[in-house]
Amino acid sequence: MWGALSPQSAAVVLWLVWYVTWIAAVVFSRRTTVQMKSDVAGFHRMIASLGVFMLFEPQAAAGFAGARSGLALRLWPDNLSIDWGLFALTAAGFAFCWWARLHLGRLWSGFVTLKEGHRIIDTGPYGLVRHPIYTGVMFAALATALISANPIALAGAMLTAIGFSMTARIEEGFLRRELGAEAYDSYARRVGMLVPGLK
Repeated sequence: MWGALSPQSAAVVLWLVWYVTWIAAVVFSRRTTVQMKSDVAGFHRMIASLGVFMLFEPQAAAGFAGARSGLALRLWPDNLSIDWGLFALTAAGFAFCWWARLHLGRLWSGFVTLKEGHRIIDTGPYGLVRHPIYTGVMFAALATALISANPIALAGAMLTAIGFSMTARIEEGFLRRELGAEAYDSYARRVGMLVPGLK
């Protein structure tokens, strides 16, 4: 299947497969006990969504912004070996997301919520970074943008990172309140937020 596609087209398929399976797996999460209402339609989610849109629709994003279409052109020539390597890194980002989600099990939620029996998970990928799902998506976005190699896609990766970083900060405040500041702060001192070693 992948051999008939360009690295860019394959990346689009990969993002779609990840998104569909990610949403479909929501049935395996536990019942929500507390949900942060302002998170669902928050500005941080709009920024991340715009960033992902820019990854795949650089011409449309440039036109919407009133910018010259030259911003959607490649900054460097195609190199299939490098682009397929970047595709592999995109897949690695999503694999890291899935590892984190499977490790979290039924405590996972698509929004900032507290599930039944919620507790701090600090093992597996959560022993590397506090928000491995966000880290994985941000990494996948950067690798995808480098495949496209145009300013709009690279800006999209940056907006995706900003949006998910904001979400992580919001989630941390919520978890500190709900699970206890002392316990969460102890975890935060030991494990980086989005990049190993960076608190």
